[in-house]
Amino acid sequence: MDFKILQKQQAKHQVYIIDNAKALEQLKILTQQESAFISDAIKKEQSFTTINKYDRFLFFYTVKAKKTTWQTSEMLRKAGAEMQLLLNKQKIQEVTITNTSGVEGAAYNLAEGIALANYQFLKYRTENKKLENTLRTISFTKDSVTLKEVTQLRVVTEAIYTARTMVNEPLSHLSATQLAKEIADIGKLAGFKVTTLGKAQLEKEKMGGLLAVNRGSIDPPTFSVMEYKPRKSLNKTPIVLVGKGVVYDTGGLSLKPTPNSMDRMKSDMGGAALVTGTMYAVAQLQLPLHIIALVPATDNRPGENAYVPGDVIRMYSGATVEVLNTDAEGRLLLGDALHWAKRYKPELVLDFATLTGAASVAIGENGIVCMGTAGDDTKASFRDSGFRQYERLVEYPLWDEYGEMIKSEIADLKNVGGPSGGAITAGKFLEHFTDYPWMHFDIAGVSFATGRKGYIPFGGTAYGLRMLLDFLMHYGKA
Repeated sequence: MDFKILQKQQAKHQVYIIDNAKALEQLKILTQQESAFISDAIKKEQSFTTINKYDRFLFFYTVKAKKTTWQTSEMLRKAGAEMQLLLNKQKIQEVTITNTSGVEGAAYNLAEGIALANYQFLKYRTENKKLENTLRTISFTKDSVTLKEVTQLRVVTEAIYTARTMVNEPLSHLSATQLAKEIADIGKLAGFKVTTLGKAQLEKEKMGGLLAVNRGSIDPPTFSVMEYKPRKSLNKTPIVLVGKGVVYDTGGLSLKPTPNSMDRMKSDMGGAALVTGTMYAVAQLQLPLHIIALVPATDNRPGENAYVPGDVIRMYSGATVEVLNTDAEGRLLLGDALHWAKRYKPELVLDFATLTGAASVAIGENGIVCMGTAGDDTKASFRDSGFRQYERLVEYPLWDEYGEMIKSEIADLKNVGGPSGGAITAGKFLEHFTDYPWMHFDIAGVSFATGRKGYIPFGGTAYGLRMLLDFLMHYGKA
């Protein structure tokens, strides 16, 4: 998707954002009859109105501001998703957006909805050329957006497309080794450093959590370390992102049922895709932040010499864990990565993982479960970012009682805490491996969509990426 500001000549097909009938007089592009037609549509509270000029289309979207700015922004994104369907139905390749309304950022949000809805994953479709969307370019009149906004929109769209595609790739293509390779390729493209640790190095480091999960696989594990470090940064020590990279999760010997569960488990590396996409955007936007991202990766299978319920493993930190469910594997990878993060003496650590079904059951597809030890200012900033991007957060507590639920009789910890409070006991397990300000984001309910919903298509969603990037863009600012 291409984005640009037109200085003079507009594209043939145009979208006008208006908030009342008077705006039509200022445009001076309509006949009296056409103005009357649109005015009547506004009175009837129609959001979209189309004028077919035979050689071109004029689309009018009437925006009515909601109670809050973030609700208005989301309304515009969803309107953009509707507009995307209209544009492709008419086989339109380029459209120009003009904002004549008094709603600030309306053109940006509408375009964002169009662009995010226009994503497709057609790699494995034999008739992909026939199925491909026609829309290629979104243009703006010069008073509708700034150049900075256009750059940001392009980068954010590319980052989300990248993350979605990583999630949509099947295991037959995206093994842990291939995931590490693609992360390295993205690093070269975006401008950040990538170091990849293979199995021999992981064994030397004694990363017991990651290696235990990998024992059932014929494919080796990987550990990718991404780093973006500008000459001048706002943070004295790095912010560390951690993304769960389970490229496929059968549940191991605690085998998952296939319907509505294992069949979507290629998405269990959604956290890895999210932090990789974020690093792409951070580097492309040249944010003044030193950021490191860690991705421990493997598949979780019941083959080879798979770890079993009842095993005791020794984590990278030295802590011992009694494994009572091999399907609670993500926390083992993340525990090793969180301990690794200590070497950077980080200012803040943020992990993203499709970790628990409990989080999905609790709040469904409408938000992210989070918890952590970061300060109130950090949590408030994340809440603000969540609202601005409509990727909202629900914070869970980390009370001591949840820690009691994961104490083992024969080891330091057990990897599950029982039938209740599953999302929290998983977070409490992760907390054990931290000694720095930390936040955990459980994206299990939002990382993969089983059908189109507004500007979120079927498949990988990259939900949470815009929220995280928004947080980073506002980091250190009053």
